[in-house]
Amino acid sequence: MIGGYGGLIAAIRAVPGSSSYLEAVRVRLPPSRPLQPYPDVMGVIEFELTRTVRAGIQDVFARLSDINGHNEWMPEQGSMLRRTRQTSPGAPALGTTYLDETSYGPTPGEIAEFQPPHTLVYHWWDKSNAGRLKLEGWPAYRLEANDDGTTLVRHTGKMHTYGLYRLATPVLRRIAKKERTATLEALAASFERSGQSPAR
Repeated sequence: MIGGYGGLIAAIRAVPGSSSYLEAVRVRLPPSRPLQPYPDVMGVIEFELTRTVRAGIQDVFARLSDINGHNEWMPEQGSMLRRTRQTSPGAPALGTTYLDETSYGPTPGEIAEFQPPHTLVYHWWDKSNAGRLKLEGWPAYRLEANDDGTTLVRHTGKMHTYGLYRLATPVLRRIAKKERTATLEALAASFERSGQSPAR
């Protein structure tokens, strides 16, 4: 998945033991602190995953930044992403926009940082009908070339949750980490399938 987690609150129900998570947290809140629809408080999720990919850094960056190309290597199972498509013209660059079609709805996004072949950061968001942020995230890839021609991929998952959605932050972290892990594994596997040898 490029970035989006549209409809993640609905996805919580797929996590064992968490179907009533929001309601459970709501009940535990003291009456003196009633919930507001969208207070200026946010939950923060951040973690880093690493993988060594058997391909040169230029090739890895090209594959990660090719938005439409994600459809060719992302897993059919184990990910919420169904399809993704670039929604702005031209080659991927800073500001390029896209739309993730996930099993829980569409999620728009853009490329927030683009420094070939080392740094690529996507930014996605999910808003209410009134235009207020519910969730947003910044999946980031930082690449380092290894001496043996392989590439070390440092993948940071960062998400902010707002309003009632911040109550689900612990469960959303589990879902996000699973999704980002599936992405890294699919990336590495895509080069293994192609039989590409690391550049030296």
